[in-house]
Amino acid sequence: MPFEEINTKAWNVYGRRQLDRAYTPPVPTEMSWTPWDGVGPGAEVLGDITGRRVLDIGSGAGHHAVHLAREHGARLTGIELSATQHERAVTAHADVSGVEFKLADVVAFLADAEPFDAAYAIGTLAFIGPDRALPALRDGLRPGAPLILSLLHTDLDGRGPSTQPVPREQTILLRDDPPLSTWMWVLAPQLWTDLLTEYGFRVEGIDLLHHPDDTALVIQQLIRARRLPHQPASALGT
Repeated sequence: MPFEEINTKAWNVYGRRQLDRAYTPPVPTEMSWTPWDGVGPGAEVLGDITGRRVLDIGSGAGHHAVHLAREHGARLTGIELSATQHERAVTAHADVSGVEFKLADVVAFLADAEPFDAAYAIGTLAFIGPDRALPALRDGLRPGAPLILSLLHTDLDGRGPSTQPVPREQTILLRDDPPLSTWMWVLAPQLWTDLLTEYGFRVEGIDLLHHPDDTALVIQQLIRARRLPHQPASALGT
């Protein structure tokens, strides 16, 4: 089974378990790029998004998209490949002004969408092959648009990032339920820089964000990139 298909199946199971629990995460009062409150920057890394069209890649239960629409006046589109995760979002937030949720593969969706003014992914882009996702995002963003990515740097086992663009098996843990196996692209910052540059982005910074408990093994990396402004998508290599 292809890696992305395995991931979709796992997130469908995850979403079903959360639906069965009737669990909806609260809409945050501040944008956070990690699971840890107070670690890292907030929504300011997206720039001024008031009235702008913003893409949430792998929007899950939809709470981050709702925050940006309510607190920052953005027009959000949440893309989610998992049917159960999408169901969680529309069940909880279907009536929120300025937010729409789409059940779709982000690459297929962007092929026909009007280019967005900004895009972000909180943990989710690691579940998609970068050679498939990054060209689609390049073509799906306006020149100069920011792309903000929160990704694993070291995993739950303390393994550092790979210097090759290949996925590794990772586990999603849920209390009182069996773990779910997935495959993730946990890549070194320089490799992400090389890939983003190859596919038409300029990397403006990569921050390593640490768990507030300094004994924890997990480190996140926050990538701030921008779609190159000086070439149309059709002129860039694929």
